Amino acid sequence: MATTGNVISTQSADYYDEYYAGYNESEGEVCDRTSTMSFGAIITPLFFSIVVIFSLFGNILVIVILTKYENVKSLNNAFILNLAVSDLLFTAGLPFWANYHMYGWTLGEPACQIVTYVFYVGFYSSGILLILMTVQRYVAVMNPLSNIVSAKGIYSVLASLVVWVVSVLVAIPAFIFTKVLDQNRCQYEGSYGSLWGIYQQNILFLVSSAVFIFCYSQIMCRLLRPTAQRRKTKTLKLIFTLMVVFFLGWAPYNIVIFLQSFYLRPQPPADSRTLVRNCEKLKELDYAFYITRFFAFSHCCLNPVFYVFVGVKYKNHLKKMLKSLGRNNSSIRRRPRPLTITSITSELSL
Repeated sequence: MATTGNVISTQSADYYDEYYAGYNESEGEVCDRTSTMSFGAIITPLFFSIVVIFSLFGNILVIVILTKYENVKSLNNAFILNLAVSDLLFTAGLPFWANYHMYGWTLGEPACQIVTYVFYVGFYSSGILLILMTVQRYVAVMNPLSNIVSAKGIYSVLASLVVWVVSVLVAIPAFIFTKVLDQNRCQYEGSYGSLWGIYQQNILFLVSSAVFIFCYSQIMCRLLRPTAQRRKTKTLKLIFTLMVVFFLGWAPYNIVIFLQSFYLRPQPPADSRTLVRNCEKLKELDYAFYITRFFAFSHCCLNPVFYVFVGVKYKNHLKKMLKSLGRNNSSIRRRPRPLTITSITSELSL
């Protein structure tokens, strides 16, 4: 799922920090979360830099290989190509949020809205594409003669168009309701917008999980039959790895932001002991949020590995491209030598 969280989660810590602090002040208490904010300001740029580097390298490499060696009109390759593009869109927002964690938002409200919107489009399109790719893989195993398996041309274009139209429409609220507050906070205006964004993420995760569990469990049952002995072990390992990576990446993150959502709702009056206890829970959620977000966002780096380079065909394409680059480099290095030899030979002949 690029792929991976969204801007509301990136800023939800900021919003409920302000909301809960204001609430505490009315009760004579303030929840001091300076330490967790400092932790986020240090660890977020570091983590995001790692994700950006690997995501750019992996997804651009996928696009190059697909356009150079594959038929991008086939449905499967169209999904992979669109997944790489959506992961790159998702990745494009990370440097801005890394800078935001260190210095606050300094680029103005229009940039805040655009970056948020692009980030959302990348997030939702990546999640939808992973669902469609899982369904297509399920159909390919359960019914290899289905038209979905061999679809290409106009069907690939229409499928890609539907994915992007849905992603663009779902992301529109992020553009409309995102504001720059107090001159340096780029976030949803109001707690209900933040809650909406969090629950959108949770719903997408639950839908993706249901599709993953159903489709891959059915595929594994089919592969356990005696007729699939040759490919069984390798394919089962791949499917198991896909599911483990997906759930380890996204499940903890979605649990944390869901727990955070409880502190975005209006809080009832409470005594000082309850306020202190809630403040400690908020701090724990802050630390968990920063750590789990890194693993969730790292999924956009891992998508090219698990959905492309595990296949023999794409490995061969990669080897072919590396050999081609190696030959080009060696020919460039050798180019001056014949000129030198020719010159020496001509001088000797004279």
